[in-house]
Amino acid sequence: MKTLEEIHQIRTQKRKELELRTNAKADTREKHILVCHGTGCTSSKSPQIIENFRAILAEKGITHVRVIQTGCFGLCAKGPIVIIRPEDTFYSNVKPEDCEEIIQTHILEGNRVERLLCKDVDGSKVNRLDELAFYQKQERRALKNCGLIDPENIDEYIAFDGYLALERILREGISPEEVIDIIKKSGLRGRGGAGFPTGKKWELTKINEADQKYVVCNADEGDPGAFMDRSILEGDPHAVLEAMIIAGYAIGATKGFIYVRAEYPIAVHRFQIAINQAREYGILGKEILESHFDFDVEIRLGAGAFVCGEETALLESIEGKRGQPRVKPPYPAEKGLWGKPTLINNVETLANIAQIILKGPEWFSSIGTEGSKGTKVFALGGNVNNIGLVEVPMGTTLREIVYDIGGGIPGGRDFKAAQTGGPSGGCIPKEHLDIPIDYESIKTIGSMMGSGGLIVMDDTKCMVSLAKFYLEFTVSESCGKCTPCRIGTKRMLELLEKLCSGEGTELDLYKLEKLAINIQKSSICGLGQSAPNPVISTMKYFREEFREHAIAKECKTAECKALAKITIDPEKCKGCGLCQKGCPVQAIDGEAREKRVINQDKCIKCGTCLVSCPFHAIS
Repeated sequence: MKTLEEIHQIRTQKRKELELRTNAKADTREKHILVCHGTGCTSSKSPQIIENFRAILAEKGITHVRVIQTGCFGLCAKGPIVIIRPEDTFYSNVKPEDCEEIIQTHILEGNRVERLLCKDVDGSKVNRLDELAFYQKQERRALKNCGLIDPENIDEYIAFDGYLALERILREGISPEEVIDIIKKSGLRGRGGAGFPTGKKWELTKINEADQKYVVCNADEGDPGAFMDRSILEGDPHAVLEAMIIAGYAIGATKGFIYVRAEYPIAVHRFQIAINQAREYGILGKEILESHFDFDVEIRLGAGAFVCGEETALLESIEGKRGQPRVKPPYPAEKGLWGKPTLINNVETLANIAQIILKGPEWFSSIGTEGSKGTKVFALGGNVNNIGLVEVPMGTTLREIVYDIGGGIPGGRDFKAAQTGGPSGGCIPKEHLDIPIDYESIKTIGSMMGSGGLIVMDDTKCMVSLAKFYLEFTVSESCGKCTPCRIGTKRMLELLEKLCSGEGTELDLYKLEKLAINIQKSSICGLGQSAPNPVISTMKYFREEFREHAIAKECKTAECKALAKITIDPEKCKGCGLCQKGCPVQAIDGEAREKRVINQDKCIKCGTCLVSCPFHAIS
């Protein structure tokens, strides 16, 4: 156990040591090689890169260079990423065999390895991380330590004001009511999807008297393509842990649980290390930081059920029961875990808490919109050049995220739509590219923020097929408790399958909409009520595409193979032959420098030629 004085010494001494990570002009001979050790880069051999760097440094007797594993830097499309501080040199797509050259050329000779310097979307090389367009419109708050500190070293978290917010609350005697008031004034809303005011939720839990209360962190991130919460837990686990302790103090709880997907092994491993380290330092357990406040945290693993992201189903799972939603009211704030008042927040919400306490509610609310304060983390994926994790002020437009941060659509293709909120969300079409991304604005066009998944689609994507994809997911993940969700979504999926196979009719479009409205109104939980959203929004903005499937029996994107007829426009064809070379069944006829023609009898409608044509002559 550490005394407060010892923790203060760690904060002062370690901060001086780590100054070179935040100050490019730090007057030091020492260098730190930061290597991303998040899930994405780990799958591309970043652990081997770390091992190679350390082995080479030891072999050469270099002692003024340290190799640090970090969380996600955000730009996943360029991983594995290596950054050398203090000069902030950004190397991308690094391989284990590149380590020797980086040590020799950069560390020993003082020259950058030009071939490994990260390239921006326009092809220009950048020397420093902050020169990339990807970062220039971002505001990293929830992600402030991700890519900066070693997430398995509590001293590094402490060096960057870690546990200082908790210490001030306990040392200065800030009352639970005052803590809640700070959170309420900040305007922080739940980042898990619904956007309920965080301070209000804390207040509702506090006012319910009980002999035992609980704090629960919802880390059951189940949306396809979403990895925001996972990345925070992998890169900055102590921030979430500190917030859980503060929340426990504010509502009068002494016990916390974090519910994490078992499919997140790195996140689980690092959070357990954080718990162990906090206990060792006296920051978790009995008489925290020499105070009279007790609080402890345990990890509970989820088995991968999407429905357990719904807060009451999550509580059922923690209690050892089948994960099914409860009828509300009563809400968890009144009757939650084992019938006791329970506060539930998701990972990103909690990642903001300590900074709000330290810097004040005005600091947090200084950016964002009137009704949506602060920043939002998005997992940006799909048909976009800069796939990765982004954090932007609320109110940033979709166009800015897709084109300025995301680098636009690969191959120069046209933007068609973006899906926000995963299976519970809706699509945003091209006509709304300039809509501000905040809770209120996207709700007006039939979408929702959700937890933060943002999937971009280009003009080769079929929206009927997209709706079918999300319904397939919803049907397979339905807990089956209520009839509208269990059976209604299955009937909707059958209608979409008919449309994609060429057997649909115009009447099926009416049935789809009718079913969707009924399911929205009658499902027990929020997941069931929002399950029809992808269908409703795609039918609203791409109705003609649905009509083409139902009436003309046509899928112009060729994704629905039963309806596809791929043709080459003779006016646009340049006779380059790239489509012919790529065709797996030799279904494209034509000689060198001649315009090509597709043999419909041979064509298997795989779409390979659509992607390979640089002139967009194939449709």
